[in-house]
Amino acid sequence: MQPLSDSSNPLITAFPAELASDAEAVLAVMPDSRHQPHASFSVAVEGQQVLIPGRLYNDEPPTDAVASLSSRQRQLLHCLYSRHCDGVVRQRHLEKVVGSTDPWVVPFVVQLVGEYVLEILIVICDELRDLATSGTCRHLAYGQFIVDNPAFFARTQRRVVSYWSCYYRGTYASFRGYPGCTLLDLLRSAASDRAGHPWPNLAPAGARVDGYC
Repeated sequence: MQPLSDSSNPLITAFPAELASDAEAVLAVMPDSRHQPHASFSVAVEGQQVLIPGRLYNDEPPTDAVASLSSRQRQLLHCLYSRHCDGVVRQRHLEKVVGSTDPWVVPFVVQLVGEYVLEILIVICDELRDLATSGTCRHLAYGQFIVDNPAFFARTQRRVVSYWSCYYRGTYASFRGYPGCTLLDLLRSAASDRAGHPWPNLAPAGARVDGYC
């Protein structure tokens, strides 16, 4: 596996090395932030280790600056702003890329599956409904990402259960009805096909017995 890029700007390391020049163009239009990216996490994308910010604090760039970017560069920008500290901003930018099957987009989407904003989970769930269809580009892309990052997906599964338990039991008395559970089922299906064996379901044993997941 290739190491992280040695670029001086940590946001460039959020993408594979071949996208460095595109990432630099994106950073050139992003307003400066008074805060450094927070709680970055490392995942593997097509054999390369990338380091994605947990939270980003830059204001959004002006519309004309975004329009000056190429389509690929806009995709990278939307990925980065899906890590913004404001949930409304995260959702707005997620909606621009959630339909993509490019492998560098996948970890940004999966990270949001393991977070707490219900509206974002619904956006992802609506877009990934066909994820269980074997042989599609999306099925292959997500399945491969999970196979390459089992610890990251294990943590994502646990977070989905925890956020449901903490914040959404009142709305979804059964975990089975929670959009996060639907997404985990879809993602495990893709990973199972790619791995050639059932992917572990890390919902608590009691929840499975009680029919929550």
